[in-house]
Amino acid sequence: MDLQQYKPQFEKTLDFLRQEISSIRTNRATPALLENIQIEVYGSRMPLIQLASIQVPEPRMLTVEPWDRQVIKDVEKAIQTASLGLSVTNEGTFLRITMPPMTEETRKELLKVLNHKLEQARQAVRGVRDKIKEEIIQAEKNKEISEDERYKLMEDLDEITREYTAKIQEIGDKKEQEIKP
Repeated sequence: MDLQQYKPQFEKTLDFLRQEISSIRTNRATPALLENIQIEVYGSRMPLIQLASIQVPEPRMLTVEPWDRQVIKDVEKAIQTASLGLSVTNEGTFLRITMPPMTEETRKELLKVLNHKLEQARQAVRGVRDKIKEEIIQAEKNKEISEDERYKLMEDLDEITREYTAKIQEIGDKKEQEIKP
């Protein structure tokens, strides 16, 4: 039984975490802040990234230019209702979005959100670990591996789990530094 075949499942958790925390606001403007906002257009919901180009002309400003000018009001409304604390100005053909400086209260709220997402990722890693443990125990019951092999696999699995938990912490620490002043 090779534990390396399970690494992609652990990697998926990290990729999902990176995507999730990319939308958490920091002191700098980033297109990831808006990319996944869902816009109600053409009778369905679409992420903003599929409807417009998002630019960063200044460190605290974003511009959103929809490819179809008819949807600019829908895009503006969706950004305003996304609860990101951004100020949106409609310039006719594009939207100018400014980020006000973060208050201490805002930082604390964002850190809470970040910690919640990190804990969800740790739970996902533990879920993958538990599933693999069950497979190892079942393999021993089916006499596919010996008891010694089971102990070795369990140790290796715990090491992989610690490695991915450390990576989650590293990602969280990096994002926390971006949020703090």
